[in-house]
Amino acid sequence: MTILVVGSTGNIGRQVVAGLVAKGADVRALARDPAKAQFPAGVAVVKGDLMDIDAMRAALTGVSTLFLLNAVTADEVTQALITLNLAHDAGIERIVYLSVIHSDLYTNVPHFTGKFTVERMIEQFDMAATILRPAYFFDNDVQQKTALLEYGVYGMPIGSRGLSMVATSDIADLAVIELLRREQAATPLPRTTINVVGPDSLTGERVAAIWSDVLGKPIAYGGDDTQAFEAMLRQFSPSWTAYDLALMARRFQSDGMIPDAGDVERLEAMLGRPLASYRAFATETAAAWAKA
Repeated sequence: MTILVVGSTGNIGRQVVAGLVAKGADVRALARDPAKAQFPAGVAVVKGDLMDIDAMRAALTGVSTLFLLNAVTADEVTQALITLNLAHDAGIERIVYLSVIHSDLYTNVPHFTGKFTVERMIEQFDMAATILRPAYFFDNDVQQKTALLEYGVYGMPIGSRGLSMVATSDIADLAVIELLRREQAATPLPRTTINVVGPDSLTGERVAAIWSDVLGKPIAYGGDDTQAFEAMLRQFSPSWTAYDLALMARRFQSDGMIPDAGDVERLEAMLGRPLASYRAFATETAAAWAKA
């Protein structure tokens, strides 16, 4: 009984691997360059790329459960559909797929609709899968360091409708719970979809206020200018990525990212503890910045 983790070298994937190892699971991690991958002892690292059919067939051989997290790339949908088809061919009936909340609502945002396309395949093939739909990650805001510390601005244009931001550690812990639940079941379990959210719905002004408290200085919300946000992103990202994320920010402002009734209670029951708060994240992050 082996769990293959796809996306193992990223922030969430590494936490999933570590969490599975801590629970005594037999873990196989997919990596483009195994020599550079650093995982806990006992993890079998296999070389592979999601567009390399032969390598993926080999990586999936002998696997009982699949965790699929593929990055936001131009060929993300192709990568995911190929991987799920190969998993289906290999007879794998235990899957956890990391999607995104409101994948069915943000229809004009490429990486949201891409993930919804993958969800549709899982549904139409009647795959025994858990679809995790996380909201915006707290951890993304580590990139706000310069804006916060040097300019006194929180620059993510999230608007005023509210986002239920979530910690990647909570996402990873929930993924581990679902992987083990499926892995250990006597027969494949029914498909389920879970919104993964944080405990609070936060606005741009509210996030700025939290940073003001934590940093002990005035922090202003940078406003809702998504064109300026796109221009900033283009300094270090491909233009298509910058535009995709700007479209996402527009939907943050128009629709928000609010959980359904009962989502928070369901997640806390699964975890057996409270969800992490944005204030705790900001406090820990500011302390780390002070030590750097």
